[in-house]
Amino acid sequence: MNMTTPAEKFRTGGDIDAFCTKCDLTLTHTIIAMVGTKVVKVKCNTCGADHSYRGEKAQAKRAGVVQPKKALPRWEDRIKDRNVEAAKKYSPKDLYKIDDLINHTLFGLGLVTANRSGKIDVAFKTFEKTLICGKRS
Repeated sequence: MNMTTPAEKFRTGGDIDAFCTKCDLTLTHTIIAMVGTKVVKVKCNTCGADHSYRGEKAQAKRAGVVQPKKALPRWEDRIKDRNVEAAKKYSPKDLYKIDDLINHTLFGLGLVTANRSGKIDVAFKTFEKTLICGKRS
């Protein structure tokens, strides 16, 4: 239970809810170290373990709260106004840039979304794949 109201500032010796790595639960902790106004170290009031304070985001993540992913535009909107007929035929030997349209013999039409040292991420209509590129014989 958090003993500090939102209007109060945290202080060394005060209580704060934190995730205890030993108890594997969110419990009341005593603040034992701060850097400026940031809580950095806490002590579990239940088991007595000292550990770093990981903040509320870590607690939510640990509790299974998932932040919603940013929605991507629909496939049709992503390729709208693009010349689908001019899509490059995919070959692992060729190099590609982000936003290139490719035509894969097995997966169909795809849009290059990332390019990193010999690999590209390609968004197809219903899935994404990582493919190799720039492969020398």
